[in-house]
Amino acid sequence: MDNSELGIGTSAPLGATVQAGGVNFSIYSKNAERIELLLFDREDDAAPARVVVLDRRKHSTYYYWHVFVPDLTPGQLYAFRAIGPFQPERGLRFDGSKTLLDPYGRAVAIPKAYRRKDGGVAAAMKSIVADHDAYDWEGDRPLQRPFAETIIYELHVRGFTRHPSSGVAIERAGTYAGLIEKIPYLSDLGITAVELMPVFQFDSADAPPGRVNYWGYSPISFFAPHRAYSSRQDLLGPIDEFRDMVKALHRAGIEVILDVVFNHTAEGDHSGPTFCFRGLENEAYYLLDADRSYYANYSGTGNTLNANQPIVRRMILDSLRYWVTTMHVDGFRFDLASVLTRDETGAPVPRPPIIWDIESEPLLAGTKMIAEAWDAAGLYQVGSFVGDSWHEWNGRFRDDARRFFRGDRSTVSQLAARLLGSPDLYGHEEREPEQSINFVTCHDGFTLNDLVSYNEKHNADNGEDNRDGMNDNLSWNCGAEGPTEKPEIEALRCRQIRNFLTLNMLALGTPMLLMGDEMRHTQRGNNNAYCQDNEISWLDWNLLKRHADVHRFLKLLLTFRRRRDIVVENPQLSLNELLAQARLQWHGIALHKPDWSEDSHSIALTLSSLRGRFTIHVMLNAYWEPLIFELPPNEKPATARWRRWIDTSLQFPEDICAWESAPIVSCPKYSVAPRSTVILIEAAEGV
Repeated sequence: MDNSELGIGTSAPLGATVQAGGVNFSIYSKNAERIELLLFDREDDAAPARVVVLDRRKHSTYYYWHVFVPDLTPGQLYAFRAIGPFQPERGLRFDGSKTLLDPYGRAVAIPKAYRRKDGGVAAAMKSIVADHDAYDWEGDRPLQRPFAETIIYELHVRGFTRHPSSGVAIERAGTYAGLIEKIPYLSDLGITAVELMPVFQFDSADAPPGRVNYWGYSPISFFAPHRAYSSRQDLLGPIDEFRDMVKALHRAGIEVILDVVFNHTAEGDHSGPTFCFRGLENEAYYLLDADRSYYANYSGTGNTLNANQPIVRRMILDSLRYWVTTMHVDGFRFDLASVLTRDETGAPVPRPPIIWDIESEPLLAGTKMIAEAWDAAGLYQVGSFVGDSWHEWNGRFRDDARRFFRGDRSTVSQLAARLLGSPDLYGHEEREPEQSINFVTCHDGFTLNDLVSYNEKHNADNGEDNRDGMNDNLSWNCGAEGPTEKPEIEALRCRQIRNFLTLNMLALGTPMLLMGDEMRHTQRGNNNAYCQDNEISWLDWNLLKRHADVHRFLKLLLTFRRRRDIVVENPQLSLNELLAQARLQWHGIALHKPDWSEDSHSIALTLSSLRGRFTIHVMLNAYWEPLIFELPPNEKPATARWRRWIDTSLQFPEDICAWESAPIVSCPKYSVAPRSTVILIEAAEGV
């Protein structure tokens, strides 16, 4: 075929689109002088099988370069070259020697010889033509479960089943297919949504020497599923295996939320590699410093995506639309979402266009949108993130819960606010209680086991002399650093774990759990295991048997949490309306006398359901000695009595009881052990 057989093509849609008789390619570049489409036979070829030179006079409209190539089919490998000025001082970094990915490529091929920098054509990643409609969804749709019924489980696709103890066959361990095998476990635990750490194709080589990027916060594509997470390594296999996983999770009633990274790319700072965006139109895709040869770094990773630039805004929206309409995902958690509120100068703006674009997009209506409402440059917007439907990771919940149970001073009033859905943060917006995503631990920081086992981070394995990771973890090792054989310390750690789990499941808001916390997964004190693709990060399923008590405790908590007819009864109420209508009373160790002082370490709360079907009495003692709490009198002594549902100081199986079999408490007072949580229930018959 010679170039005379080429079609002019069209500027829309962007990317590689399979059409009758061939494939249409379209790509954006304002300042390129020439674009070349490279076609490959194999991913590790040292040279393209064919080079299609796009003629600006024929193959461009506005700043879009396009061409129709006949007789190409899905599975075709391709890339681009962009020839233009290399003038970093002007923000231009064209380099005709670089093989560039398609920003809209639906799949990426990684050659065996891949190197992060200066590897030549044979070592460069290539894009793959895909037919987006060639899949049978069998009637599947995103579930659109209300937040009021949502329990989120943050997991890492590879780490969830990579450990030999997972029971997943080795060829599927650490893959989308491996996760499918563990769906019965998630359903049995009571999870309603999985939040997957990044699954967009990322650069695993973006890590210190001798290590790999395990977490995946280093994207090279916003449309392609990460190839290494697929047991199918044929060119288009990862796309279908990802969809198989989504479909299987939906059949089990579990939603799929993706942790998405639209704040930076794997191309790094001014000395980083050129994969795609930098080589196509550097000044459009990135925020640049006043000296335009350098990058603004609000992400802490070397560059910052120019999210409110029109071309980038469109790409982000197109990506979200694709993952919802073509891949059927249910929602997104936006990493360092506050970056998206910055304009092209880096200044935060009150009504950032990309945020409102996302919120008002009809195809995304009903899709869960969760913001990590801060960035790496100090912008902190928890409680003030813009938009009418965005939910937020509540970092204040995490910090206040940790401080309270650690025994810090001046924490009682803050903890009370967290229990009630953080009205001090969200009450001004008249939103539902579930706007707050409540969590104690997440991938970034200590696991729950390590939170109660280490005072200091232990990150030497990362190769950065323990400089990386947070220094202030608000943790407490309960008397010994790391593993211990002292039974009294181990008992205290178990108690603290139960305290945190209880608080997270009891508080108003949407609860989120970290993978493995239900079986006391440990990272050996590493609070930044981003480069640990090994047993430090992989979930050891042997722990499930060893810590069956913690697993049972959480499972029963989730059984209660899912009974929304008991907990909320009217999910249409806003947080303020719910709190205004609730029959709520605060206490200290004496009834109706809460101690809000700086020296207080305890609080009690009585909450009656709106329809009077049950009453719950919560006693929290973060003090280092037992405290005797007065109990409220029974509201309906003829039909209901106090029952002890939870006492975190008690050993398995008395620590938590099934709702209907909880033992009766007949005394007017209750001695709450040091650093313990006790919950009593008074339920009418049949509840």
